Amino acid sequence: MPFKYFCELVLLSALWGGSFLFMRTTVDEFGPVMLVTLRVGIAGLVLLPLLLFKRLGRELIENWRPIMFVGITNNAIPYFLFSYSTIYLSAGYASVLNATAPMFAAIIAFFWLKDKLAPMALIGLIIGFLGVFVLSMAKLILQTENTFQAILAALVATFFYGLAACFTKRSLQGVKPLTVAAGSLMFATVFLLPISLFYLPTTTPSINSWLSVLVLGACSTGFAALLFFRLIANVGAYKAITVTYLVPVFGIIWGMIFLREQLTVNMWIGAAMVLIGVALTTGVFGRRLIPKLGRLN
Repeated sequence: MPFKYFCELVLLSALWGGSFLFMRTTVDEFGPVMLVTLRVGIAGLVLLPLLLFKRLGRELIENWRPIMFVGITNNAIPYFLFSYSTIYLSAGYASVLNATAPMFAAIIAFFWLKDKLAPMALIGLIIGFLGVFVLSMAKLILQTENTFQAILAALVATFFYGLAACFTKRSLQGVKPLTVAAGSLMFATVFLLPISLFYLPTTTPSINSWLSVLVLGACSTGFAALLFFRLIANVGAYKAITVTYLVPVFGIIWGMIFLREQLTVNMWIGAAMVLIGVALTTGVFGRRLIPKLGRLN
């Protein structure tokens, strides 16, 4: 991989890892529903001019139904669930759970798309989910309020990421990635906007929170999507998907630097097991084991 694309990969990891920091610091003031609505709305506005510049409006209209489904399952629902989970989980902890998305994608692809699941990939799934169990036990020992529900919400979110990835592969072959990205964000906004009117903040959010939401939507969501598709075009999906392993690293680093979060030894062990499991499942060790599926935050 050329050095400039490696730098872009690191930047993308930092942006996606930072999304958990921004969710963690703003969700209390905006609430999960309004936060997600603003996030996808801002990101959609970032991508819309490029969509129009590339003259992809017709392609969006022709494929609006499957793109709308992706917007709901890949953006609206999982973003909401992760926003909820960050009320009770640390940014670094949530970012590690986010890394399970490719594992759910592999399982769904096996049962739905009839993709093969190599023995090593199956071992990876077992190790990865054991890692989730270790993480969960380590967190539950701390007896944090609503910890179990928050962990479950994060895992359901990554399940939806996997579902959306498989659906995209099945129903949106040949559609430009920019069309899917911009269209799904706009449909997610349309889906969430009327719901968010019932969950308006009870107090006026601070200026810092508004700035964080703006960065979350414009940079960690909109610009990050463009960067990811640029990497896919220039280095291929196989190498671009390695961002999966860097996002939790930055999620943990940002949490430690800005929020003074700490992970116990058991949490580090669980996080390592999750990442090793994802690496085995997606075939980063050795030859490719399964199609590279999965959605990142």
